[in-house]
Amino acid sequence: MEKKFLTLLSLCLFILSIMLGGCTTMENKTVSTAKKYPEKPITLIVPVGVGGGMDSVARLLEKAAPAQLGQPLVIINKPGGAGTIAWNDLASATPDGYTLGMSGVEVILQTLYGPTKYHYPTALQPLAQISTLSMVMAIKGDQPWETLEDLNQYAKQHPGQIKFGHVGVGSISHVAGETFAKSSNIHLEQVPFQSPAAAVASLLGGHVQTIFINPTSVKEHLKNGTIRTLAVASEQRLTDPDFTNTPTFKELGFDVIGSNWYEVSAPKDLPIEVTYKLSEGFKKIINDPEFKKDIEKLGLQVTYLGPKESQEKWLMANQKLTKTVQETGILDTIKAQRK
Repeated sequence: MEKKFLTLLSLCLFILSIMLGGCTTMENKTVSTAKKYPEKPITLIVPVGVGGGMDSVARLLEKAAPAQLGQPLVIINKPGGAGTIAWNDLASATPDGYTLGMSGVEVILQTLYGPTKYHYPTALQPLAQISTLSMVMAIKGDQPWETLEDLNQYAKQHPGQIKFGHVGVGSISHVAGETFAKSSNIHLEQVPFQSPAAAVASLLGGHVQTIFINPTSVKEHLKNGTIRTLAVASEQRLTDPDFTNTPTFKELGFDVIGSNWYEVSAPKDLPIEVTYKLSEGFKKIINDPEFKKDIEKLGLQVTYLGPKESQEKWLMANQKLTKTVQETGILDTIKAQRK
């Protein structure tokens, strides 16, 4: 009986040693694979069409990738669904570092407006923030309002007569506009457009009295005087020389923050070694003087954040925007449209 027990115990120990050895082998294989990463081109999914601001930034990353990442980036544009089509593909990809994606504030916003296939803030992880893009409030150059307070007073005296354009219900430009209206206790009629160009054209045509838009879309008009900016929805003034005289809403006494950002994200649970290699590679690209010059040519400025800082930004943005879309009525507007 004792002999049978010892035999059985020996067999169990033998099987256990094989299992542990197998696990160690698999673990070593994973570490070995991570150390060799990357061994092939890396796909970068872009949630907008060719030629937009985010796509242009992705093309700059593509240009610098071979030298700093050791492999080329292969860009795939997947526009539609306010970014959700691209981010669904990104979230469902194998977390091995060979599928990455561009992302922005809509990663947060889309999950606030209703069920999405994935909860992007937890299904994705940021690797590096490249740039931020704060919304500006712009008016036609020949309007009589010289300051934000002038427009604010006019809106109070003429309720319902001021229409503001933005680039889509629930977009960050819409959020900025509604936040200003609530902060100043006025009513602005919101008018959505399919693109920044369409919003600018409507402003110039006199169909809306103001727009909340990204600075790059009005930069040339600002130079020739056909458009003026009243305020920027950022913590600090923009460094672009064409916008340094534009005050922040906060300077003028209004709690309005509305910024998008361009960053590189990945599916959750990337191996630590792969995360490190990617984040360090993108850090070198983004902080390179030549890359910064190219970014500035797009009318942007580099505001680099690493993975940890970007994740913290996501958490803060989620808290603030959750409250904002409820208090401004944007969430109710979207729910009504979906019925």
